[in-house]
Amino acid sequence: MAKKAQSTLPNMLVSLTVIALVAAAALATLNAITKAPIEKAQQAKVERAISAVLPEFDHLEETTIDGQLCRIGYDANNQIVGSAIESENDKGFGGHLKVMVGFSSDGAIYGYQILETHETPGLGAKASEWFQKGGKGDIIGNNPTENKLTVKKDGGQIDAISGSTITSRAFLDIINEASSIRTKINQ
Repeated sequence: MAKKAQSTLPNMLVSLTVIALVAAAALATLNAITKAPIEKAQQAKVERAISAVLPEFDHLEETTIDGQLCRIGYDANNQIVGSAIESENDKGFGGHLKVMVGFSSDGAIYGYQILETHETPGLGAKASEWFQKGGKGDIIGNNPTENKLTVKKDGGQIDAISGSTITSRAFLDIINEASSIRTKINQ
């Protein structure tokens, strides 16, 4: 019969070190395997969002303004039809909120897509529909450059998501920030 290893400090350290190394190697391998598919899925999500938030366009041009990634849509005559801006903040009730906001060439909101959210399901997560055309807090067609968007509770004109005023404020801050970035595109 094999002799049982002594429970000594050096034996425990060797055992824990081996276990930690095997676990680290397994996690590193898993990360390497999943990294490319995750990035590809994220890129596809962004591309779908751009198509959803911009008027029909022929080609896109990417630029960065004040650290924000902007995609400018052009028609076949090389005229700007709109711009899609990724904007984000950490002011949501659940923390980080990232939105792709689309503007028509005149600065009106054409559409938006939530790219990342940590908001409460059934409350703050309703932002994906709440502010859409026909939604209770409809912002589509508004021009935040002319009239900053704020919730009614703060004296504004937009209905906040019921029970989720913090998320509504964070969302509208993102839209207003994206609009201020959009105004710098033609400068």
